[in-house]
Amino acid sequence: FGAGTLVNFFEKIIFGRYVNPMITKVVQLIIPVGFIQQMLIGEYGLFTVALTYAIAIILPITATFFIAFAILEDSGYLPRLAIMSNRVFNIMGLNGKAVLPMVLGLGCGTMAVMTSRILETKRERLIITFLLALAVPCSAQLGVILGMLGALSFKATLVWSGTVMGTLLFSGYLASKVIRGEKTEFFLEIPPIRKPNLMNILVKTLGRIEWYLKEAVPLFILGTFILFALHKFNFLNTLEAIASPVVVSLLGLPEKTTESFILGFLRRDYGAAGLFAMAEKGMLTPVQSVVSLVTITLFIPCLANFFMIIKVRGIKTALSIIAIVFPAAFLGGGILNW
Repeated sequence: FGAGTLVNFFEKIIFGRYVNPMITKVVQLIIPVGFIQQMLIGEYGLFTVALTYAIAIILPITATFFIAFAILEDSGYLPRLAIMSNRVFNIMGLNGKAVLPMVLGLGCGTMAVMTSRILETKRERLIITFLLALAVPCSAQLGVILGMLGALSFKATLVWSGTVMGTLLFSGYLASKVIRGEKTEFFLEIPPIRKPNLMNILVKTLGRIEWYLKEAVPLFILGTFILFALHKFNFLNTLEAIASPVVVSLLGLPEKTTESFILGFLRRDYGAAGLFAMAEKGMLTPVQSVVSLVTITLFIPCLANFFMIIKVRGIKTALSIIAIVFPAAFLGGGILNW
């Protein structure tokens, strides 16, 4: 029993048998206009796709991750993690404090970019921003990825995590050599380890679920509407044809995967959810699943994260990061596929 079981319960039973058929009947009864019906309950319907992805697929996995993260946070383990990881971060020109925005990035990359201000120098803040954009998946995306890997094998999980961690370390090492600046000393106060408080965990988890429902679900709806518009006006086929040499030839993935990469920029977890749905339908082989997950993990950050990078680092730095991350993601996926 776990997140995968909850996803199957919500997607196939709650939404598949009851919610979506009921909504379809109500929309067909109330709204006679075919265009609006397609927009709400069609192949890329706001109800049948956006809410199914956001509530039935993403929410159970994300909530499970939020609970685990709240336990680590409330136990006082994170400062100890900073001390233990100091030597590893030295390889990337950082110190152990960088693990705090890095771990927070596993919750939300946008908030992690904001908290990168705890690092003392501009050089360190620039390196951590680049690494957050490249190889640190947010909680919603990570939850979907782990749920998808859980249906494969432990070897697939090792390949995905090893590739992402290797890319993170190698990219950080190169960035530390290219970006000039001083390195600071590492000092950190250690709180006592304590037994996690159940009420604290509950409050933090519910707060993050509320944040997800307020912030993420509207973006799911927006992303689905954009996908519907692209499909309706035949732009989606054009984009798939343009991306085909990269997606099909380099990555060895179906053309339909292009949709997930397009929506991954609007919302990273939405892109991962698209891959999850394709894998459930048998449209991806195990090898294709791993390659697609590595690529979507290393893919450009979501729109909100991109705007936050612009706000705290400037438009020039943000575009430079995108110019590096975008080719690196597809190159990494292509090498793994090869």
